[in-house]
Amino acid sequence: MAQADVLVLGAGMVGVSTALHLRRRGLSVVLMDRRGPGEETSFGNAGVIEGSALFPVSFPRDVGVLVRHALKLAPQSNYRLGALPGLVPWLLAYFQASGDAGLAASARDLRPLMARARAEHRIFADAAGADGLLNPTGWVKIYRSEADYASAEPERLLARELNVACEELDPQGVLKLEPHLRPDFVRGSFWPECDNCSDPGGLVKAYADLFVREGGILLKGDARSLKRTGGRWRVDSDAGPVSGERAVLCLGPWSMDLFGRFGLKLPFAVKRGYHVHLAPEPGVTLSRAVVDRAGGFCLQWTKYGVRATTGIEFAGRDDPPDRRQADLVVPLARRLLPLGAVRESEPWLGRRPAFPDSKPVVGAAPRQPGLFLNFGHSHWGFTLGPVTGLLLAQMMTGEAPFTDPAPYAAGRFG
Repeated sequence: MAQADVLVLGAGMVGVSTALHLRRRGLSVVLMDRRGPGEETSFGNAGVIEGSALFPVSFPRDVGVLVRHALKLAPQSNYRLGALPGLVPWLLAYFQASGDAGLAASARDLRPLMARARAEHRIFADAAGADGLLNPTGWVKIYRSEADYASAEPERLLARELNVACEELDPQGVLKLEPHLRPDFVRGSFWPECDNCSDPGGLVKAYADLFVREGGILLKGDARSLKRTGGRWRVDSDAGPVSGERAVLCLGPWSMDLFGRFGLKLPFAVKRGYHVHLAPEPGVTLSRAVVDRAGGFCLQWTKYGVRATTGIEFAGRDDPPDRRQADLVVPLARRLLPLGAVRESEPWLGRRPAFPDSKPVVGAAPRQPGLFLNFGHSHWGFTLGPVTGLLLAQMMTGEAPFTDPAPYAAGRFG
């Protein structure tokens, strides 16, 4: 049986980054996934490393907005009725965490991670020869009404308090940054401390290739075969069984498949989301991600075309896809930018692993010696993978953590 110091399960951005940090600290590391690196949730995100991110995506409080969501008229959300009863406890906790006080508390706890995220990505990207995939052009949020702009004021106030750069723009200011946008908005804001990635899945693969070049082992297999045998952790791979002194769960939305077996009781859910790619009209370009708050979508320039990502769908993780949100977003995207045909016959479906407070769990698993957790990054797995991987690697190797890990401990849920 092959052996390693650490088994890292899950080869998305979080798992690959964790494995690479551990390998760089001299440990033998096996990284395993049933698919290739970056082919699940990490493939389909908005492609933004959000160094300036503050408030998490929240549950709406406005009654009129809630009614639109309930009637499935808002592109920001969708739901599958049959899944809601099982999600009620999580949704109530999410609603509670979505007040201004809860959002500010989560933003403050996440700030040490966000502030270091871009630098950790740059270290990996430079070593992997993938720095060309990162474009340090920031991102823009647009607002279609004064009321929409005013509703975002608490986030801008917190940005000023925490010295997070944010520039308030009129329509002409937005058009100086993105001249091909149609001026169908009243205000904008520019957040410069962000990098844009034209190929998120490709960036994960580049980091995985770096991991292998530096002596890590990448295998395919089913992480759900994990079990503890003789004081070690064992998992089955296509190359045979592998054991490790320690194991790290970086399985994102599939982490819940192991919860019951290892006694984990965590308030965990999956926020599903979609994307489509549209062909830009001749001569049209986009230099950075553009978020349409009222439309509930983000546009990003990628190697596949202009990617339009949707908001949240509350459904069972493995429920059939529902193209409702994508169909709502496409005409809104064309209203904002000259775009042609959709390039896929069906929208891509992804799954965001989330806790109600929008913070990941990073650290040792309760009552399971040698088992560690790094998942639940909500909308920020692509951004935070390298920095939470660093934090966990420091904790596992006895280094002084660069920030207090207590806000991300599994024990915060009691």
